[in-house]
Amino acid sequence: MLTPFHLAINVLDLDQTRIFYRDILGAKEGRSSTTWVDFSFFGHQLSFHLGPVLKTENTGYVGKDLVPMPHFGMVLTLPEWQALAKRLEMAEISFVIPPSVRFQGESGEQWTMFFRDPSGNPIEIKGFSNLEQVFASH
Repeated sequence: MLTPFHLAINVLDLDQTRIFYRDILGAKEGRSSTTWVDFSFFGHQLSFHLGPVLKTENTGYVGKDLVPMPHFGMVLTLPEWQALAKRLEMAEISFVIPPSVRFQGESGEQWTMFFRDPSGNPIEIKGFSNLEQVFASH
């Protein structure tokens, strides 16, 4: 069993952050103050603090895609990923990379989607039909 991971990043607006992570992504809100808010993001702790957001650039080549760097995200089972993709599409989220399959038919086949939160932080969500393939190299 994995232990929870903690990530703290800056955002521009806590109210918009709450709406996006809680209401759209389904994260559970935890502790907060006037300058930060914590969420349980699929069991991991995300802390969002008011402050300047990191600059990102599309410099990461993965397969045929050029992805925003740095970014963070989650690895989900394929049914969880599909349900989240549908929820994001219904919320009319603008995708950097729309829901699609990567490495199809190969070891490590995965479904992926990239989008940004309201502050511009890039997020990748991956879906695997077999989680044992997450670290597959051949």
